[in-house]
Amino acid sequence: MSNTASFFRNRFVQVIVLSGLLLQIGIWVRNFAVLLYVMEQTNGDEVAVSMISVAEFAPIFLFSFIGGAYADRWRPKRTMIWSDVLSALSIFAVLGTLMTGYWQAIFFATLVSAILSQFSQPSMLKLFKQHVPEHQMQMGMALFQTMMSIFMIIGPFLGTLVFQNFGIKVSIGVMGIAFLASAAVLTMIPADKKEHNVAKDTSIFTEMKDGFRYVMSKPVLKILGGNFAAAGLALGIIQPLTIFLVTENLGLPKESVQWLMMTNGAAMLIGGGVVIGLTKKIPPHALLVIGMIAVTISTAVTGWSTNFVLTLCSQFLAGLFLPCIHIGVNTIMLKTTEEEFIGRANGILNPLFMGMMVVTMSLAGPLKKMFSLTTAFELAAGLFFIGMLLALPLFKLNLGAANATTEPPKPAEQP
Repeated sequence: MSNTASFFRNRFVQVIVLSGLLLQIGIWVRNFAVLLYVMEQTNGDEVAVSMISVAEFAPIFLFSFIGGAYADRWRPKRTMIWSDVLSALSIFAVLGTLMTGYWQAIFFATLVSAILSQFSQPSMLKLFKQHVPEHQMQMGMALFQTMMSIFMIIGPFLGTLVFQNFGIKVSIGVMGIAFLASAAVLTMIPADKKEHNVAKDTSIFTEMKDGFRYVMSKPVLKILGGNFAAAGLALGIIQPLTIFLVTENLGLPKESVQWLMMTNGAAMLIGGGVVIGLTKKIPPHALLVIGMIAVTISTAVTGWSTNFVLTLCSQFLAGLFLPCIHIGVNTIMLKTTEEEFIGRANGILNPLFMGMMVVTMSLAGPLKKMFSLTTAFELAAGLFFIGMLLALPLFKLNLGAANATTEPPKPAEQP
């Protein structure tokens, strides 16, 4: 059986992809519904739009390490299921609040699901390490990137369509149903390993300290931390201001932001497909650096462009190489981190990224008002370039398996 065929016959891969599809539907409907709803309620206020991103990413900064530490203690399958169930319940609670006329509750829908994702996401990485052989990890990361790319294309259209035709209440309801459906699908994941059923003797605080020591002892993870911080600062500027590229630089209606997102997503789909075909030819650290260079150029062009076609082209360039960054980073972390530390390593690196992102998200609106939209994007391009420079030492390090004496994870049960 070929490497690709055995990968797609892995039951864990099949289940986790179906769950991911359901979550992406809910998340994209939510993202665009909330964005357009807040734009309507506040008459396009920059600070209010920035606060959408803060509500989404601030909890990631605050809860990522805690969630990662508990993910290393708890059964990963059960953790993922309960995270989706609790997210759905909180979403339906928000829906009830919206019906009373308190529109600000919309931020809570994003807030709670962002918190709970900090427990489920590292659990998914642990299961991935258990059920997917090491030589298929980069292919797995590429597959997830491809799925995200598909929703970058159809997600904006789907979210805008649902909101414009049915309103915010139906949009939030769709998200809740999607999370419940994902929880149901996750019950089909192969059973947790036996060792995850054994209670931990050490305290959670001791394990947190062990996690910090582990990351600081790994040069690869420290380099990734610097790269994460620079990229987070850059994305924090871009994320809340993208819609103003459409309304100000291009002079188009706010709904036209979907065309930029769809172009970016189409390019990501192509880029992810190319990376799947090159998994054995290009090492993950090379993918990371190539991606950072391309995104630096794209961000600089996007910031000063006032031409719709040129802006679309720059978004296409960014989308084409973004999979290189995502796949490179995740593959490096999975290959160089031992299974028992994956949750905590992810929980330390993510706050670096998200924390920096939240800082610049909070400043993005005032930065635009004080200087200009173009200045903000050029600053973001400079930060991406710094991130690329910080990643260069990876070429001098051995990025082999975290523990060469450990047997590779066995594939999940085949159907």
